[in-house]
Amino acid sequence: MTREETLQQLGYALPTLPAPGGNYLSAKRVGTLLFLSGVVSTNSAGVMTGTVGLDRSIPDGYSAARACALTQLAVIKRELGSLEALAEIVSLNGYVNAIPGFEDSPAVINGASDLLVQLLGDSGRHVRAAVGVSALPRNAIVEIQMTVRVLEVQP
Repeated sequence: MTREETLQQLGYALPTLPAPGGNYLSAKRVGTLLFLSGVVSTNSAGVMTGTVGLDRSIPDGYSAARACALTQLAVIKRELGSLEALAEIVSLNGYVNAIPGFEDSPAVINGASDLLVQLLGDSGRHVRAAVGVSALPRNAIVEIQMTVRVLEVQP
């Protein structure tokens, strides 16, 4: 079973990718590493907005982080042609639009980490940062930036 088939079996689909929102690349490959720019939380209705601890809950943030992971997987597929060319997730930086003093950013960013491990097993385990911030672009709940390792010989 392919990784995309596994995603479908888990009840997820890769989203359509928006164009970058500025003068940057959404991904840049250097050797076997693929560096992914940050993506904000979106769903079929648009940007998932709000502030965790104010008008959004930890479960809302968890869902937003999972949405970011799905977007990053779509970027990986576009860049590599297939999710099968992905060797492992190396690092994940998660930013949570949160109230001052919010201490549960890791619980929010688990939405991305849990999905990646669910899909990729040990290859989805990664180092990460999970931090609360005072604002994100377009008032998004979450932004995720990742670095992944790709197979040297792609399938």
